[in-house]
Amino acid sequence: MHHKNLMPLLKQIKNSAESHIVLDCSIEKIYHVLKQAQQIGMMSDYHSYLVTSLDLHTIELDEFKYGGTNITAFRLVDPERPELQKVVNDWANNESRYGRKLESSSSGTTSNKTETSLMYDAVHLFAKALHDLDSSQRIDIKPLSCDAVDTWPHGYSLINYMKIVEMQGLTGVIKFDNQGFRSSFSLDIIELGREGLRKIGTWNSTEGVNLTRTYGEVYTQIVESLHNKTFLVTTILSSPYCMRKNSSERLTGNDQFEGYSVDLIYEISKILGFNYTFKLVPDGRYGSFNRETKEWDGMMKELLDQKADLAIADLTITYDREQAVDFTMPFMNLGISILYRKPIKQPPNLFSFLSPLSLDVWIYMATAYLGVSVLLFILARFSPYEWDNPHPCNEEPDVLENQFSLMNSLWFTVGSLMQQGSDITPKAVSTRMVAGMWWFFTLIMISSYTANLAAFLTVERMDSPIESAEDLAKQTKIKYGALRGGSTASFFRDSNFSTYQRMWSFMDSAKSTVFTSSNKEGVDRVLKGKGSYAFLMESTSIEYVIETNCELTQVGGLLDSKGYGIAMPPNSPYRTAISGAILKLQEEGKLHILKTRWWKEKREGGSCRDDTSKSSSAANELGLANVGGVFVVLMGGMGVACVIAVCEFVWKSRKVAVEERVSKILQDT
Repeated sequence: MHHKNLMPLLKQIKNSAESHIVLDCSIEKIYHVLKQAQQIGMMSDYHSYLVTSLDLHTIELDEFKYGGTNITAFRLVDPERPELQKVVNDWANNESRYGRKLESSSSGTTSNKTETSLMYDAVHLFAKALHDLDSSQRIDIKPLSCDAVDTWPHGYSLINYMKIVEMQGLTGVIKFDNQGFRSSFSLDIIELGREGLRKIGTWNSTEGVNLTRTYGEVYTQIVESLHNKTFLVTTILSSPYCMRKNSSERLTGNDQFEGYSVDLIYEISKILGFNYTFKLVPDGRYGSFNRETKEWDGMMKELLDQKADLAIADLTITYDREQAVDFTMPFMNLGISILYRKPIKQPPNLFSFLSPLSLDVWIYMATAYLGVSVLLFILARFSPYEWDNPHPCNEEPDVLENQFSLMNSLWFTVGSLMQQGSDITPKAVSTRMVAGMWWFFTLIMISSYTANLAAFLTVERMDSPIESAEDLAKQTKIKYGALRGGSTASFFRDSNFSTYQRMWSFMDSAKSTVFTSSNKEGVDRVLKGKGSYAFLMESTSIEYVIETNCELTQVGGLLDSKGYGIAMPPNSPYRTAISGAILKLQEEGKLHILKTRWWKEKREGGSCRDDTSKSSSAANELGLANVGGVFVVLMGGMGVACVIAVCEFVWKSRKVAVEERVSKILQDT
């Protein structure tokens, strides 16, 4: 194809998104190919050209020095070598004697093509071999005919001498192997920079490539190329990473945006010295791969089409995205979690003082109380040491008295249970053993009850229907979803864990109702759902939401571990420099400062912390609702005691009246 008609081919290469190009053509066409590639935007920072010609140093490349394109080539002849310059100068002087002038490059130096140097070395090699042959034997010269079959008798000898000759020429060491091929030669690897072509390494047939420049030199070169360079940064509106400023004036350009991402790129630009311009992604999507069309959308498409140099947002580093574009080191680590509405606070139970122990334990305690009382009564009846003489003056009384009646046994055990004691004490070893075990039992139970009672009376009880992703997967009443086309949805889609597979099947079957087009839509749906919808999103975004909206909370822990990174087109030379700037900001603590600023200070951030602190400080104050049941029990007990007292009075009065009537009748008779 003629070099004037290369546009269709170059456009085809550009549309294929190929960035590594091998340019194998004659030296006369190289400039025109590079010029046309520059015109259609194929001489960017992300393109690399390997030129196979050994004469790239003879071409004028000043137009391409500052574009950032990697143009690499090989050369056999170093034009800066003193031996070559001496030969060229002698040649130029000889030509000037006859009024002729050698061709010069634009820099004023005489250009020397590789072919010329090879021809020069070939003549010298032939002359040296012929001289060595003449020194070793007599050379006969006779006329030869091209049509005859006769050969020069010294021809093979001359070839053998040429094979064994080893000399230093303009193209380096001249040496041949047994088959007559040149060996042990070295090629310089050259690269186009701002100062022109420079040597960055060598290649030879035995050791291969040997790059002579250090990593520090490469890094310094990249950083220098960043100075005053303007990047086009694609982003997406997502709080608190990138938001429009609240202003009464009409703002344009970078001034209309604020947020964590805006401040982060500003800090990086201060370190590396570049400029930037923000541009919102047209379709408002982060970037997902369509497996049917084999194409990316969102910010990923902007980078792959080279319509943007950087993509900065809450963009998750995933395997699929990493295969398509380059990412810096993460500037924020996070994981997927569940956003859900806070459970409604349950009002305190009137009889909350019963809550520290379950109903079963209360029943067992009542049973133990009755059982111990009856056992104490029976053992006191069996043991002779519990029977006392009611009249100590009478050594042989007819009747003995036992203080552990059934009522007294019940009173003794309840007194011990209430830690009040009683005026009755056991005397026999058996009854003392029962009393000791009962005291040990009451010590443990009362201590456990007291310790648990403080927690039940002071801590607010909030019952949530879900506590983890497993709880979500086990039910279908509460709907749940994620951002459509985001990394969270991809995580559940590609997961091999059974719980997450069930969750994805549920979401995929109801995709039209559970997926959202933005995180904000998902948050609003959780608020309006009143407990009927949960939203799966990144933990850092959840942290921001619950800092500004006190009705929402994070449920469970992190389902995975990943990070946010700055994306750039594949093979970007600036990834290392920007990653280094992020690492520096992290070590200086500025990333933490930025997160604190936008999560807890700006845009009503941290407003829910006050509510949390108030509720935590008020948790130690007990209201009447917490201890009202105790008053009810007290008043109930007093009422029952009064009723019993009246009954006792009536019963005793009636009994006394009957006894007096009987005694009076007996007296009358």
